[in-house]
Amino acid sequence: MADTHIPGTIRPGGRTARVRETVLQTAGDVLAELGFEALDLAEVARRAGVGKTTVYRRWGTPGALAADLLDDMAAQSLPRADTGSVEKDLRANAQLVVKTLTDPRQGRLFKALIAASLCNEQAAEALHRFYAKRIAEWAGCITDAIQRGELPDGIDASSVISAVSAPLYYRLLNTGGPLTEADANRAAAAALAAARAGAWSTNR
Repeated sequence: MADTHIPGTIRPGGRTARVRETVLQTAGDVLAELGFEALDLAEVARRAGVGKTTVYRRWGTPGALAADLLDDMAAQSLPRADTGSVEKDLRANAQLVVKTLTDPRQGRLFKALIAASLCNEQAAEALHRFYAKRIAEWAGCITDAIQRGELPDGIDASSVISAVSAPLYYRLLNTGGPLTEADANRAAAAALAAARAGAWSTNR
């Protein structure tokens, strides 16, 4: 039977898993330092101390490598907050976004991966999967809040979570201004106010 796997999507264990971990860590370093345009498979192999043939056979293209890195990040991402309060949960979500985007390595890495998604289809699809997974994880904050009576029935949970991080990414990518905890708290408060007002009601 022909191998129908997309390069970089197989997740075996043992030595191969260790090689994958090393290569993905190195790829993340290159992306954070130099951007997607500098993500050269031969250079990643050299930095990682892995055979060039292994890297080319497993990933094939920079886009496939960036996509696998995003899938790995999604798999290892932190679980959502569960404080018992929708206000605190959304604030925790926004603060996590700000913490990630202002981290010296992670902030540059996310910028590079977003840039990759604009010019590479595999990276774009992986970025969409990454955010879909994160939004689905945090959407439980909203469904729990509805069950507790903190929000009205019929709220689209994913839209609320998306609204928390949207202004933070906009500030990072479009205005270039610094991101602070105050920005996180404002983003969470605005999304919560809109949700309480029925902005994302599916009953309309």
